[in-house]
Amino acid sequence: MQEKWQYQNYEIQEGLKPGSQTFRYFFEIFQNGGKKCNYCVWISDDALEKFAPSREFDDVVASQKQAWHTWVKEKIDDQDFRNRALKIDRQGSQEINLSEMSDHIRPD
Repeated sequence: MQEKWQYQNYEIQEGLKPGSQTFRYFFEIFQNGGKKCNYCVWISDDALEKFAPSREFDDVVASQKQAWHTWVKEKIDDQDFRNRALKIDRQGSQEINLSEMSDHIRPD
C-alpha cells in the first residue's frame, strides 16, 4: 500500500494493486492493529477514459481519490465492514460483496 491515513479510530492503507494490468485500487481498514476489511475500486479498461483521458492509473486516482475517500468514510460510518468492491464499467457502477464471490481478487 502506498498511503496511510486515519478516520475515527481506524487506520486506512490505500494504493494501486502492484503490477496489475487492470485498474485495482485497494483500501485496507485496520482497527487496533487488526485488519477489519478491504474496500476496492475496480475499473474496467473501457471505462478508464471516463476518469482520465490519458487512461494512466495515477491520473485516474488523482481525479477520483476524494470521492473514494468519501465512499470509504460512509462505509465506516455505517459500520459496514464487509469486504466490498466498487466495480465501474461503461454501463455504470455497482457495489459487490467480495465475500460472496468465489474468485475475487485479493489485495495481498
